[in-house]
Amino acid sequence: MKNRKNLIIIGTGLFAEVAKAYFEEYTNYEVVAFACHARFKKFEFIYGRPLYEIESIKEICPPVNHEVFIAIGYGKMNKMRQVVYEEIKNLGYKCATFVHPDVKIWSSTILGDNVFIFENNTIQPFTTIGSNTILWSGNHIGHHSKIGNHCFISSHVVISGYCEIGNNVFIGVNATLRDGISIGDETLIGAGAVILKNTKFKEVYVTERTKPYDKKSDEMGF
Repeated sequence: MKNRKNLIIIGTGLFAEVAKAYFEEYTNYEVVAFACHARFKKFEFIYGRPLYEIESIKEICPPVNHEVFIAIGYGKMNKMRQVVYEEIKNLGYKCATFVHPDVKIWSSTILGDNVFIFENNTIQPFTTIGSNTILWSGNHIGHHSKIGNHCFISSHVVISGYCEIGNNVFIGVNATLRDGISIGDETLIGAGAVILKNTKFKEVYVTERTKPYDKKSDEMGF
């Protein structure tokens, strides 16, 4: 692919390896290295690329010809990723955004940086997706909805039209949000939750898990 751009992925976990695969399969970015803080560095190479320390990365891979993607999960309500994102920005790096090619992005949609949008997301017109926000596969983002910064939207989430999602929000798989509601900053919405009203700062919504039946599978006559 012509005009390859150098990309450093910050992170050493499975998301970092997945991000590498997507960037190299679908974009003109070439992942040249991974990076983490010195206290977490255990290897010289991971996933086939050198692993550098964030503390010295600016000298090794200068911002003038390298971009960065922070591939860190949702730990501590996405604040672990937020802290590193802000640190990397302060070093002068531009953060890359990935949108899977099968996802329609409208001219009316506003995207921040360090956004990662997996396949099969439906994003309707007049939406906003803030910086450092991850949309895993198969979500529905309704028209005129706004998602804040440093959020993590898991798979098969339905966010209906004209919703406002605050910053540092986590929404688990198969959750449903009705139209026209506001989700407060740092709200945690668990898998399968149904949210019909506004939420407040740091509220938690977790549904009861399915309990095991009182018979074994071979007793069910299945």
